[in-house]
Amino acid sequence: MARIIKYFVGVDGGGTSCRARICDLDGNCLGEAQTGSANIMLGGSVAMASIQDAIATAASLAQLTKADYGNMSVGLALAGAEQKESWYEFMALPHPYAAVTLNTDAYGACLGAWRGEEGAILIAGTGSCGILLKDNQQQVIGGREFPISDQGGGAVMGLRLIQQVLLSIDDIVPHTPLAQHVMSHFDHDVDTIVSWSKTARPCDYGQFSPAIFAHAAEGDSLAITLLNQTAADVEMLLSALIKRGAEQICLMGSIGEHIQPWLVPPLKARLALPQGDAMDGAIAMAKGCHNLYPL
Repeated sequence: MARIIKYFVGVDGGGTSCRARICDLDGNCLGEAQTGSANIMLGGSVAMASIQDAIATAASLAQLTKADYGNMSVGLALAGAEQKESWYEFMALPHPYAAVTLNTDAYGACLGAWRGEEGAILIAGTGSCGILLKDNQQQVIGGREFPISDQGGGAVMGLRLIQQVLLSIDDIVPHTPLAQHVMSHFDHDVDTIVSWSKTARPCDYGQFSPAIFAHAAEGDSLAITLLNQTAADVEMLLSALIKRGAEQICLMGSIGEHIQPWLVPPLKARLALPQGDAMDGAIAMAKGCHNLYPL
């Protein structure tokens, strides 16, 4: 027996956080919440727990109960969903909702940014991914996960930072205030950094991004070098989207929002303001079948 849909739920899940928004059939936002990481390549069950926690918290704010879960259609825009094996493993997990559709966080963000119309975006957050929706086709660049991809994202920038800090400890490069800040974070113990690196996740590297921007504003040479490298990576990805036919691009994500002053003027001129966010796109996904792969 088909369940009656009364609520649309949009979930935007990345390497650092998972956000959920519940709307009624008229598009009114009833509740919104945020929890931990929901990158399905880092563990489908962990991501599902974050998703269910975020939806439960948003439902509580909307004064909904578990009995209402069976009337929810959920659109999931998740990091790692492009990896086919992870996609199928995640979709096989049990859940209490009436319907679930799964695509990438980039796809959800693109739908949201262009209000369901065709367009292009580049997400530069903990990781990075570009997507172009044109002529009813989806073209994706990058987004193959840290550390082998995700140039222009906070995790790669944080990894480069750690590498430079270790070089500064060996007096190979200058030991700047930013390097001192990182060493203070690790109690001035190189062995602690090495041990930390064995289990560090993308978000653990990305946590240093705010400090990099702050120290760059104060003229720190290491921070400036890192931001110039990140800007060059972002420019490379923007150029790739333009080569594929993008006219304007929404540059999104925590790094994307702050790196724009560091970009060259011709590419800054190609940027457009997003008209909505990834949760708006995920809500649009919940209203139809936007699965990346066939079930």
